[in-house]
Amino acid sequence: MTTPPTISQGATGPNVRWAQYLLVRQTLSYTDIDGVFGPKTKSAVEQFQQYSNLTVDGIVGPHTWAALGGSKPKPPTLHNGDHTSVVEKLQLALNEGRGDFAPASDPVLALDGIFGPQTEIAVKGTQHENHIAADGIVGLQTWAVPIHAAGQTLADLCGVTPPG
Repeated sequence: MTTPPTISQGATGPNVRWAQYLLVRQTLSYTDIDGVFGPKTKSAVEQFQQYSNLTVDGIVGPHTWAALGGSKPKPPTLHNGDHTSVVEKLQLALNEGRGDFAPASDPVLALDGIFGPQTEIAVKGTQHENHIAADGIVGLQTWAVPIHAAGQTLADLCGVTPPG
């Protein structure tokens, strides 16, 4: 993959969403993945740049993208109808997270790798529990749901896009 284009405050869209996801994965103190490069994102970029010994300018250019891991593959977007091994890992993580990062009321999921209605219900419950849009689609914001183990996210449990 290639390095995404330089982005800064005022930018919007998928490249901003990707940078925000990577900031969440790297810092775990930044939580917004909304596709809008506003003041909070700029501040998070500056903090990351300072921590990473980069030029602190609040702009995500080639050096900041490299430090964030921006050229790595993005995690898959999962939704009802998908049938993959990642769905099976997601089902296992959701089952193990019941009462922790997922509601205890979520259904116990069959580990069949099929993203069906029960998996969608469990995803929506997890999204609601974590105060993100409960659309039943596992995108960047859902992959970034924090797990109550030393700085891990749902993406870590499912083995998609390691940080850094």
